[in-house]
Amino acid sequence: MVNAASWVSHIETFVDISRPAEQQKAGVNTVAGLVKNDFLTVEALVKEMELYLTTTDDTIRARGILFLAEVLICLLSKALDSFTISSLAGFFSSRLADWRSLRGALIGCLALLKRKSNVGMLADNDARTLAQSMLDNVQVQLLAMHDRKLCFEVFQCLLDAHSDSIASLGDDFVYGLIQAVDQEKDPRCLVLTFHLVQSLVKLFLSQLGSEHVAQDLFEVLSCYFPVYFTHKIADDFEVKREDLSDALMDAFCSTPYFEPFAIPLLLDKLSSSLPLAKIDSLKYLNKCLLNFGTERMLQHAQNIWFALKDVILNHLPQAEILSSSVSVLGGDIKYHEHKIATEALICLKTTILQFTCPNNVDFLTLIIDDNVVERSFCSVTMEGSYSDNDDKNDLKLSALGSILSVVANSSIFGCNRVFQDFFPRLMVALGIDLRTSKHSADAYVEIVSQKFNYGALYLSVELLASSRDLIATVLESSNSKDSLRGIWWHLIQEFSGPLTSAFKSALMIPNKITAEGGNSNYMQEIIICSVKGLEVLATYAGEHTPVPRKSFEDILEVFILIIISRYEDPFLWKLSLKSLVLIGSCIARFKDSNMQMIYNEIVVRRLVRLLHKDSILPLDLILEAISEIGTCTLDLISPVIQGLEEAMLSSFLQACVDESFKSSQDLVLFLDCYCTKILPWCHTSGSIEQPGMHFVINILEQMEDNIAFKMKPEMQDLLDKMMMTMKLVVRGCAENNQYIILEKAYNIMLASANLPSNALLVSSSILEGFQLIPDFCELSCKNKMLLYFLASIVTALHQQTPLTNVARLLNLLLVFTLKGHLPAAQALASVANKLPNAVILEETIEMILDSFSSVLSNNHQNEPHMLNSNDGASMHFCSNLQINAVIGIAWFGKALLMRGHGRVKDISMVILKCLLSNKNIVPSSSHHQSGNFIGEDMHYLVARSAADAFHLLLSDSDVCLNKNFHAIIRPLYKQRFFSSMLPVLHSAIKECNSPRTKALLYRAFGHTISGMPLTVLVADAKKVLPLLLDSLSVLDSDILNKDLIYSLLLVLSGFLIDEKGKEDIIGYVHIVIDHLIKLLSYPHMMLVRETAIQCLTAITAFPYTRIYPLRTQVLGALAGAFDDKKRNVRQEAVKCCHAWASMASRSIRF
Repeated sequence: MVNAASWVSHIETFVDISRPAEQQKAGVNTVAGLVKNDFLTVEALVKEMELYLTTTDDTIRARGILFLAEVLICLLSKALDSFTISSLAGFFSSRLADWRSLRGALIGCLALLKRKSNVGMLADNDARTLAQSMLDNVQVQLLAMHDRKLCFEVFQCLLDAHSDSIASLGDDFVYGLIQAVDQEKDPRCLVLTFHLVQSLVKLFLSQLGSEHVAQDLFEVLSCYFPVYFTHKIADDFEVKREDLSDALMDAFCSTPYFEPFAIPLLLDKLSSSLPLAKIDSLKYLNKCLLNFGTERMLQHAQNIWFALKDVILNHLPQAEILSSSVSVLGGDIKYHEHKIATEALICLKTTILQFTCPNNVDFLTLIIDDNVVERSFCSVTMEGSYSDNDDKNDLKLSALGSILSVVANSSIFGCNRVFQDFFPRLMVALGIDLRTSKHSADAYVEIVSQKFNYGALYLSVELLASSRDLIATVLESSNSKDSLRGIWWHLIQEFSGPLTSAFKSALMIPNKITAEGGNSNYMQEIIICSVKGLEVLATYAGEHTPVPRKSFEDILEVFILIIISRYEDPFLWKLSLKSLVLIGSCIARFKDSNMQMIYNEIVVRRLVRLLHKDSILPLDLILEAISEIGTCTLDLISPVIQGLEEAMLSSFLQACVDESFKSSQDLVLFLDCYCTKILPWCHTSGSIEQPGMHFVINILEQMEDNIAFKMKPEMQDLLDKMMMTMKLVVRGCAENNQYIILEKAYNIMLASANLPSNALLVSSSILEGFQLIPDFCELSCKNKMLLYFLASIVTALHQQTPLTNVARLLNLLLVFTLKGHLPAAQALASVANKLPNAVILEETIEMILDSFSSVLSNNHQNEPHMLNSNDGASMHFCSNLQINAVIGIAWFGKALLMRGHGRVKDISMVILKCLLSNKNIVPSSSHHQSGNFIGEDMHYLVARSAADAFHLLLSDSDVCLNKNFHAIIRPLYKQRFFSSMLPVLHSAIKECNSPRTKALLYRAFGHTISGMPLTVLVADAKKVLPLLLDSLSVLDSDILNKDLIYSLLLVLSGFLIDEKGKEDIIGYVHIVIDHLIKLLSYPHMMLVRETAIQCLTAITAFPYTRIYPLRTQVLGALAGAFDDKKRNVRQEAVKCCHAWASMASRSIRF
């Protein structure tokens, strides 16, 4: 036992209401910890607190009791003996009569009630005593919200854990609880009260059968229906309207004894003018139907049907659902109409299922024989009823179709009844009967064209769709398939042929009618309905389809004919394509092999054949159709991939051998489709192993066999897409197959280029390799393509893929990198990034770094025999060589940086040294005469490329060194590079005296901070901000820096918005404003001007005293922006002007 003096101070701290809440909470936790660790017993704690618990000072007593209760809340998992628990229960129960200490007493009671049996829980007698004390002493509705909430939690715990003891209190507890919850208004408490009612009725109405209290309980609930929650979303409530409504619904449906009171109320509220009341009434009614039981609800069947019929007929069931962001309280009419109709149809289906069975068809008969339904049917199927496209008829047709669909979709029995009563009449309205159903299909083109009935067509399609969906639902939910066929099945089987012809002929009508001045919207509805009808007939579940094979084939023929020959009608074309995709998915879903064969032959193979021959259908539409259909299911993708790869190979040869411009354009479309749709689907599904591998190998073999490959300059886009295709294919292959592809490409490249054996060995002078390997302009088209394909393959390799002839491959890539082939540099970087062997990696880094350093060190200038005798040409050669080396070493450094290698610092120093090599060159007019101007200009270009290398080091690439191509990427690599380079750049800028070189250093610094996380920049704000502002001042004169200026402005805007950044930049605010005002007239980029104005607007959030003196300068500068050519700039200028003018005197007007 610890000394009381060591912990009594915590009680005194808690009792003292002037102490901070954090100290009081800490005191509770400390004392609770002593009890948990057995350094203090509850008995000793209570004994020591006796004065605090029994004093006549109301405040001290209330705080003392609350302290004890809070400690007990922390001891829920601490085992206590029954005597201690009983004593505490008696104490807190008695304290419920002390209204000044009520909160502590309630928390104490709650702490005891929440205890579990394994650590000692409240005894039933004590629980009964506590409940009685609550009823006798606590008037809940007179308390504050927090205390009321505690009361409801206590009642809930009593009902959950001590129901047997509470049941002995009988009606006293029931009516006491009714009194406690009556007139409650706070949403946070209401959720608890609704759960309380649920628990109460389960206990008293089920166990005791006290039905006489049901009406009193329901009266308490009914006053809250419907829930109308007026608090705004931004209010500090954890409870939403949906939570309240759902809790009230559960209470409404908690007992069948509420049926006499709930159903009349809900049916009455269905006639309310409030949309939310209708929606909630329908949801509640649906749940009551499920919970109250058929026997009790049967007496309301007729009233329910009449109410539902009225709702459905007066709201549009097929209304479009608006965006989910639409506020429910906003009262959007279309949203509510759709919601009401949807809930009504759900409720109607539930009602049918509850009231209908083979032995009781009264409710089904009530619906089908309803006078309103019959009159509506006759009205909408009357010939010519839609000639004027009447909105009332549309509403009536949609409502009737929904009712019949729900009835047919509810059960096989309901489906039979609806088809028996309505389907033959619809066929007659369409000009089809049992006698003409055996006529040839062509007869119906004339029949439908002369006597078209849209209402009958629409209802026929709705009934067909409901029967199809019913079969699919039954098959997925039950193994019983014997009773699926019935009257509906035989009727569809008999009329499927004529119906197919009718739908087909309806699709041919729009051209004729539109030419004669018909209603385009009306004809569009005909197209939608007819396409859906054909789609439904073709999507019945496998062997259970009532549609004969001949009709199924005719449907596919109709759709594929539209796809091939009706592309000038994009609306019909898109609908037909979606239907074909749905049919293919449905065949795969039900695994029907016979339909699969038919679909492959009629649809897939025919589309694939279009890839190999000229067609009236544009190639982009062919590819859209074949990709959508091929990717709808696994069974269809294989022939699509095979056909596409054959077409691509053929087009590749025609484009690169025969120089066919059309073939090159076609190949670009093929590759786009292949890369953006086919390959991603294959990789996502994971079902096709290594797609495209054979295509890549075939391309390489064709290049090996063919000598004459030609590439025009305009075919560069084709080469880029071929390279990306190679990468995407190879990156999805296994390591062994990647090795096979790599070795093949490498060997073909060496054989085709006919390189000498010593060309790929490390030479004492790097320039000697250039004499052995052709220059960029001398490299044949074939060899260039082979090089680029090899580089693409290397770029996409896995880390574990073994490399063939590593040293020779690296030297090949290195030499071609220095000759200016960017894909070779990217491939070289990819190898360095992924090499797993540490020894080989270090040797590779040393070799490559020495090679680049040798080129950049200018040592080769001592070997004039390697250069052209013309000094200008020699200088141009050396400068290009150095620029290529800078680009290569930048990619190489990026690869090492991403994998976290330490040699990145050496590479950065090499690049920086190359940048600073320009500092001693000062332009002079005399240089023009001496010829040195060319050399100076070339040196500057090299230095500029070194500055841009920092952008390459830190930017993200889509073509290599990313996760998509298996690169090693260590976290925070950019941040580490920034932290290491910032002091170096800062020092270099400070020491540099050459304006041109300093501008390049600022350019390098700008690339370094662009895209860097703001938190990293803010941490070094003292160094970053001066350099950032100087960069904006120095770089804005060169048009080539416009993108960098924009990036730096984004960094500056981050400082202006971030709270910590504001603290750092506040001392530079006058300099910032001067730079921003200068950029308001920046002529080279609209985004720079717009962002500069936005930054000026952000500055208005700075301390008033720091920016108020600058307002006149800013407002004067903004006047010019009002005349900017770009609207966005003018709009931002107006916003900024208002923001700054609000600080000025009231006499200023804008």
